[in-house]
Amino acid sequence: MAIHFQRIIPAKQILKRILPSPESANVPKGYVPVYVGETQKKRFVILISYLKHPSFQNWLSKAEEEFGFDHPLGGLTIPCREESFIDLACSLNCS
Repeated sequence: MAIHFQRIIPAKQILKRILPSPESANVPKGYVPVYVGETQKKRFVILISYLKHPSFQNWLSKAEEEFGFDHPLGGLTIPCREESFIDLACSLNCS
């Protein structure tokens, strides 16, 4: 009796999904890293509570449409202008 594998995933690919990257190890508790930008992506670390804001919810819906659950950078990717993101993050930080 033989076991047949329909698809074998390379070990490197599995480890990339399981092991945290050096960047993700620097994220404090209560925060989440996000990648922002339309063409060039920049990494930001924000409070998790920001994700409840209606504007973030809108961006998350767009991210789901564009990327599904497979984000190319390994973290949450938000497809918006960096300036818009910074404006909203600053206003949330001040309130």
